[in-house]
Amino acid sequence: MNERAPVTDWARDFDHLDPRWAQDPHSIWRELRQTCPVAHTDRFDGVYFPSRYEDVRAVAYDTEHFSSRRVSIREGKPVLPPSPPVTSDPPAHRDDRKILIAPFTPQSVAKLEPKTRAICRELLERLSDRKECDAAVDYAQEIPSRVTAYLLGTSEHEGPRFRKWARDFLELGAADPAVTHRVLAEVDAFFAKEISTRKAAPGDDLISYLLDAKVHGQPLNEEHIRGTTRLLFFAGIDTTWSMIGASLWHLATHEDDRKRLVAEPNLIPTAIEEFLRAYAPVAVAREVVKETEIGGCPLKEGEMVMLAYGAANRDPAMFPNADRVIIDRAENRHATFGLGIHRCIGSNLARMEIRVALEEWLGRFPDFVLSDAAEVKWSAGTVRGPRQIPITIGR
Repeated sequence: MNERAPVTDWARDFDHLDPRWAQDPHSIWRELRQTCPVAHTDRFDGVYFPSRYEDVRAVAYDTEHFSSRRVSIREGKPVLPPSPPVTSDPPAHRDDRKILIAPFTPQSVAKLEPKTRAICRELLERLSDRKECDAAVDYAQEIPSRVTAYLLGTSEHEGPRFRKWARDFLELGAADPAVTHRVLAEVDAFFAKEISTRKAAPGDDLISYLLDAKVHGQPLNEEHIRGTTRLLFFAGIDTTWSMIGASLWHLATHEDDRKRLVAEPNLIPTAIEEFLRAYAPVAVAREVVKETEIGGCPLKEGEMVMLAYGAANRDPAMFPNADRVIIDRAENRHATFGLGIHRCIGSNLARMEIRVALEEWLGRFPDFVLSDAAEVKWSAGTVRGPRQIPITIGR
């Protein structure tokens, strides 16, 4: 990514893989919102970028002019296999999404909370005699990897491989089609083996559930099951660890907020909604399938639109003091889990993982700060989160 041509005009040549976008997108979005609310770039064969909440919402709800068959913006426009329901358009989308409703209801997610809490406590016990650690690598990145593995019925010890796949696909693969295809081949081979194992011996896990699911009385074919497991894998790991990491980074750098949550743990769910708003990690894409306009800007058929929910969440027309993190913000209709028919079906699971992660961390380590001279690097690509958070405990 260092060899990419640097951006000189964010309004006419933006690049979400530029290191400056990764480190501080908020100032870029703020400038665009004021000067060019729908930016454009010729990179990636043409992409539009709306930065206002109302424009992001308009695209997300418009399935006539915008298709979800391509949901990420990558060099070379590689043809990716479908991952239903996120890549499904109406009318197929409704049935594809309906399959996944039951495993992600609040009641189903509640059954995963004891396991999630046990994972967090195990990780914290490893850190109990340390004065310094990396809150991202040693804690945040472990939790969704292991919870997702448990949900799918795969080995929890696959964490390092899962994290490498997620990083390679979502970050490195965005600039290198060869990396994208390599990771997809490895992930699909992994899940093909897991599916074969469940066929022989079904269990109480999500892969077995998908093997038993039916649409209009017909079982799902293996391609559909691989696509859905692939989606749950990529959508559920890096996004959630990015939010856990961003929340811990905020608390390590904002002493008053940290002390308040330690003193008022009942405020944690409200604070999480504000962290979700302020540090929304995900940007998705839509393909323009019929010429239209958004915010007065004409959009050409065949080009793409990037929907950065974090940009929508920082729009002062929607959120007073949008660039301030207010952990007791009363009204918070953020777009972090998406808008329209593709709103994240795993939002209950993500909220639970973030809440348990923060409750356990603050209960064990109420006093922590960013280490002196610490450099926090944020990931590039369509999922943004802190890759390293060097912290000092109990200083």
